[in-house]
Amino acid sequence: MAATTHNQTVVYLSERVVVLSSCFMSFVGSSLIILTYVTLADLRTTPRKLLLFLSVSDWLSAASYAFGVARRFESDSWDCVVQGAISTFSNTSSFFWTMAIAVYLYVFIVRSSQRTADGLVLFFHLVSWGVPLTITVAAVCLNKIGYTASEVSVGWCWIKIHAADRVLWMLLTGKIWEFLAYLTLPVLYILIKRHIHTAHAALSEYRPLVANRTTSYSFSSMADMKLTLIPVIFIVLRIWSTIRFVLLLVGSPARLNPVLVTLHGIGNTLQGAANCVMFVLFTAPVRTRLLSSLCCCRDASFGTQQTQDGKREREDDVTDVTHTDR
Repeated sequence: MAATTHNQTVVYLSERVVVLSSCFMSFVGSSLIILTYVTLADLRTTPRKLLLFLSVSDWLSAASYAFGVARRFESDSWDCVVQGAISTFSNTSSFFWTMAIAVYLYVFIVRSSQRTADGLVLFFHLVSWGVPLTITVAAVCLNKIGYTASEVSVGWCWIKIHAADRVLWMLLTGKIWEFLAYLTLPVLYILIKRHIHTAHAALSEYRPLVANRTTSYSFSSMADMKLTLIPVIFIVLRIWSTIRFVLLLVGSPARLNPVLVTLHGIGNTLQGAANCVMFVLFTAPVRTRLLSSLCCCRDASFGTQQTQDGKREREDDVTDVTHTDR
């Protein structure tokens, strides 16, 4: 449960345990995505490379949030500022990389231009690392990052709660990009899904009935499910932080609701775990390769099957999305 003491939201042990568990799962999930990219060379496609950079951001977020929750800050100490700066940078960077993946898939699939999509990668780096770094450095230099009294966090440090221009800096260091992602992600993924479904309808009368039609349909269904889940999961995880921010602006004590505080803590820290479930555990070639690596059971027949599977599946590697256009 949560309560207020001298304008401070007290986060109790039960809430801290839940949030720390969420941080741990996200840390492991992000590490697993990074590990699969490093160890499985044949799966190093451009979309999965973008997912790698997103996972690095989520890894930093999970680690910094976990430190903040465990540390239980009570003032603007130096480690509070460091933790707040790292989480601000990584969290904002995560927003940008999430949108970058959506933009890449849109250009690649809807605009049918792999060359243009690949050409955007350098721009994605400049924006997704550069903008968060610039904002974070400015916030630190202007002494804006520090103790939040958990009024807009769940134990970690962010923008100082008593700063006169705190709302402006909260927007710059996260909220405005969060709002932008709420609008951008659903639109892009809806356009991608519409393009795929339109292409399917146009080709269906010419597509012969072949033996592997059921398998093809299953891959297409998985791609379609992921395209739906990506923006939905993002919004479901992040909306609780937004709700508490709005409640703070209107001065509502509802922001202290223990369920809302816990959901805020989980939502801000679970993105890495959610990405791992979608792009590792729910991606057949990656899952199979990972299990094979762990069991040390690689053989030639598996390698042949993996090559065939890799050509069919790429929603997160773009294959299982573009498969539906063929």
